[in-house]
Amino acid sequence: MAALVLRVRLISGDSMDVTYDDNAGSESEVVDHVVTTLSQESGVLRCRHGDRLVVLYARGVATVEVAPRGAVL
Repeated sequence: MAALVLRVRLISGDSMDVTYDDNAGSESEVVDHVVTTLSQESGVLRCRHGDRLVVLYARGVATVEVAPRGAVL
């Protein structure tokens, strides 16, 4: 399973692109996992932004767009 690029819009209005890599299943299963995790009040995802580890807390996320690894246009 290839990594997914998530374009995350935060409650503050800022947006950022992060990479989420989970080798647990197919792409649709990973997307379902992301959506399920972020729909929970205490949901947390460990992502990457370049070489940095980013912890994404559900309570700060307004929207998420999903794309295969690569440029998000």
